[in-house]
Amino acid sequence: MTTDLILGMAGSGGDGIVSAGDSLMTALALSGYHAMLTKSFGPQIRGGESSFRLRVSTGPVLGPGGALDVAVALNWDDFLKFGAELSLDGRSIVIYDTNTKVAPDQIPVAGVKPAEVVAVGIEAMARETAGTDKAKNTVVLGLMAGWFGLAPETVRAGLRKRFAKKGEEVVARNEKAFEAGFAWAQANPLRTGQALAPMPAGTSAKLVADGNDLCAAAAIVAGCEFFGGYPITPSSEIMHFLNREIWKYGGVMLQCEDEMAGIGACVGASFAGKKALTATSGPGMSLKTEILGLASIAELPLVVVNVQRGGPSTGIPTKSEQSDLFQAAFSAHGDAVRPVLAPIDVADTFPITVEAFNIAERYQTPVIILSDQEIAQRKEAIERPATHGLKIETRRTPTEAELEHYVRFRFTESGVSPISHPGMKGGNYLASGIEHTETGAPTATGSVHAKMNEKRLHKLAPLKSRDDLFVAYGPSNAPLALVAWGSVSGIAREALDLSREAGLKVKLLVPRLLYPVAEEVYRDFFASVQGGFVVEQSHQGQLYRVIRMFVDVPRGVEPFARSGSNPFSPGEIVDRLRAKARALVEERQTVNQAE
Repeated sequence: MTTDLILGMAGSGGDGIVSAGDSLMTALALSGYHAMLTKSFGPQIRGGESSFRLRVSTGPVLGPGGALDVAVALNWDDFLKFGAELSLDGRSIVIYDTNTKVAPDQIPVAGVKPAEVVAVGIEAMARETAGTDKAKNTVVLGLMAGWFGLAPETVRAGLRKRFAKKGEEVVARNEKAFEAGFAWAQANPLRTGQALAPMPAGTSAKLVADGNDLCAAAAIVAGCEFFGGYPITPSSEIMHFLNREIWKYGGVMLQCEDEMAGIGACVGASFAGKKALTATSGPGMSLKTEILGLASIAELPLVVVNVQRGGPSTGIPTKSEQSDLFQAAFSAHGDAVRPVLAPIDVADTFPITVEAFNIAERYQTPVIILSDQEIAQRKEAIERPATHGLKIETRRTPTEAELEHYVRFRFTESGVSPISHPGMKGGNYLASGIEHTETGAPTATGSVHAKMNEKRLHKLAPLKSRDDLFVAYGPSNAPLALVAWGSVSGIAREALDLSREAGLKVKLLVPRLLYPVAEEVYRDFFASVQGGFVVEQSHQGQLYRVIRMFVDVPRGVEPFARSGSNPFSPGEIVDRLRAKARALVEERQTVNQAE
């Protein structure tokens, strides 16, 4: 029995790769397992290669894991295109279709000798039982259920539900395909395979969700009444969800003609007193930047989701990256500061989205949520989000006394001024992109401009003391440290656990607030640190550089950064920490000898 299993599968468009992954994921979640499903596609608009990686465990799953325990290749050309995303090692079991006409000892995997290689007539079995090669994915489900005990009864039920709309004949054919794969696996047991350990009796089913769906659901819970946007990979599911659901709660979803119109409509909705959301990815964020500046100077609440993908320009639309932090923090002319938040994982997307709306409303500012393709589109088996304890904030509106002589941008101790909306008696004011006085009247006076800049920046100062927007793991006095954010943080947490097992004293800081930089939080964290790494999927190590702008980072802390579409593994982070620990010991010995 095994308590943790990582499966990967790749094939061509039309092979039902993603459907097979979804079916397995759903069945395992209904059986109470912890699971994480990541899907990957080629850059083509239609067709091309596709894959999934599914990690299932009896305990919490923090990341997609390292090398595959089980790899399924429907054809080798497509499988090999995913490289490090579907990596193998000497413990991997490789299953492939005999129609590739490759001998088991000749599979095209360079530098790796898998533990076991099995050729199966997957396509032939599909044609024989279902009359079509489109049932190859169903045969694979049978093989996985037969060899590894992956919730066979729940998979069967899922197949019946999935194909019910296509008629009884289609249901029956797919059931035969599943049973054929299951029977073949039972009749041909693996030498090295291990069945997945069952969950304890009474384990409740889990919710299967991805980050985009949870972001959209959280927006509704936070009181969002307007979404304006334009479809773009990998954020479009947010729009799709809200198109289905927001009207049920009195809201509006507007698909605009382009990215600029999307954020422009949201600024108008916010000016009208409505909580507003727009969602995009890097190229769309570039187009939204100018109007984002308008929201900043007009002090209008707004939430903008940027689901990061490989860049620059069109880049790699279907792969995850963390390279838009500079854009989020600094792509504004003038002295504009916009809060930037990032969820840690799929489940965390829900509270982070609610918090983004709260910050936007409290400080009358645009807030950027930096999700990434990995979190936004991967599916996780999670507990249902708790909503009963959530605090929902709304903007401060003027009192009757304040409306008698309403001053929209009044200088206050906090920097936050009461905000009216059209139709509020006495609440008329001018909101524009030009610098203005307290009343909103245009001005070119330098002293007023300086005071307004101070007002807009000062009101965000309390954010920098929000240590609740950071998560720390490990002993507070550890000499070695990791900092990681977004989807990489789960991998860093696994590395932390492995480091502890290896006898290393390491701690980890995961920021959910990326900007403005919480200087004191970082200073306290680094106080005991002699060496470590800021781990992130950006070629320049953007978070590392942003932190160094404001914090005296210990000399031994270095960036561990790489471009997107090149995933980290927990093991390689641990190797870096071991090397760093050795270097620190050698450095101390050298200093002692010199003294």
